[in-house]
Amino acid sequence: MSFDKVLIVDDEPLMLDFLAETLRRKNMEVVTAKNGRQALEILKTTTFDLVITDMKMPGVTGMDILRAVKEDSPSTVVIIITGFGSIENAVEAMRLGAFNYLIKPFSPETIETVIDKASQQLSLLAENDYLRNQVRKNHGGPTHYVGAINEGPESHPVTVIGNSPALKNIMSDVMLIAKSNANIFIHGESGTGKEVIAHAIHYNSLRKDRPFIKVNCAAVPDTLIESEFFGHEKGAFTGANVKRSGRFELAHGGTLLLDEVTEIPLMLQAKLLRVIQEQEFERVGGSKPVKVDVRLISTSNREIKEAISNKVLREDLFYRLNVVPIYLPPLRERREDIIPLAEYFLKKMCLENHKDSLNKKFTKESQKLLLDYPWPGNVRELANVIERAIVMDNGLQIAPEHLRLDGPLISGKDASVITLPIGTPLYMLEKQMIIETLQQQHNNSTKAAEILGISPQKLRSKLASYLS
Repeated sequence: MSFDKVLIVDDEPLMLDFLAETLRRKNMEVVTAKNGRQALEILKTTTFDLVITDMKMPGVTGMDILRAVKEDSPSTVVIIITGFGSIENAVEAMRLGAFNYLIKPFSPETIETVIDKASQQLSLLAENDYLRNQVRKNHGGPTHYVGAINEGPESHPVTVIGNSPALKNIMSDVMLIAKSNANIFIHGESGTGKEVIAHAIHYNSLRKDRPFIKVNCAAVPDTLIESEFFGHEKGAFTGANVKRSGRFELAHGGTLLLDEVTEIPLMLQAKLLRVIQEQEFERVGGSKPVKVDVRLISTSNREIKEAISNKVLREDLFYRLNVVPIYLPPLRERREDIIPLAEYFLKKMCLENHKDSLNKKFTKESQKLLLDYPWPGNVRELANVIERAIVMDNGLQIAPEHLRLDGPLISGKDASVITLPIGTPLYMLEKQMIIETLQQQHNNSTKAAEILGISPQKLRSKLASYLS
């Protein structure tokens, strides 16, 4: 993450000019103040990414400036300049929030090195904030099947589970394409594990030590999605009280997953196309280009040709995103994966729910039921069924009656009738109705929304809530 706007404060004109020239050569916008009082006046109206200030100045000192900056903008990086005899004060400044200090005299290379380190730390802090927010968002929600590959000598963070020929072919392709920088488009029904494959690609790529950032395009309101992608400057719109980095900037050097990319508004698709072509963008409310190096992985459960013909997805954008296509079949077409996945979820959710994970097993009858069931909600539905069975039963065997697969389903004989066992929560009925309607309409959300009597936006919102 780069420092766009910098304030330099020093009462020595030569030092002020030296620092300003050094940072302008790094394409930074530099504002200078010849004393502490002038700096405080500037800080009343302007927020900076970086402040470099001399420690000892008459009247308002560098310590005063540090306190003022941290009170108004805690994320602003402050670097203190000090003489050899006042290192103790510089250490105290670091305790109060300064990033580092420089001892006079120093070379241009020294200041550039310190700024580069500060920039790296700022990127890590931004990524940590993003991940922390994701954890808060997902805490207490449904269990997700997210994970990646464990193949070869290296240990990867996630595990792809299954024995089907289709999955083996996909994983073989993943190992080949992961090493490239090509954009990838993963297509498949909702709940098939597209995000898992995206994780697998990232963690087997040369970018594996860089950020993996996800944005659920269906869950972000149209009015906020540009800011979510590209960030915004302070004051760009009502409520933008601080500068914020977007997902593209957070993913710099790594991978950005555009989940349900067909839900991006057409107006923003044009801007996204330009970002892909030029590898740069402007934050909302800003004019300075921000350069990024990001690999894009996109997913969708829509019928792509229909999305293009209905002007939901720009054809030129699709070609940019679809350099390497991957199709992930539904779970009903890779039945060899069902039992390995069910056993994985059994152990995982027993541990999460403090149940006996070593001795709890499926009966042969329940395994047959799992294999015969069509799984319209795919892997996500399988995970929910197993979790419900574990929560509702304390025995050591999972029998067919514990799976309750004859519960909230639309019957194949009469698609207008839904039968429910007593005690089934209403939200599960709603969820199943939506999943089944989407299945019947071949994942056409517009037609499904019309049948359900809700707007497409409301349908996308409900689908997003099932994923969160």
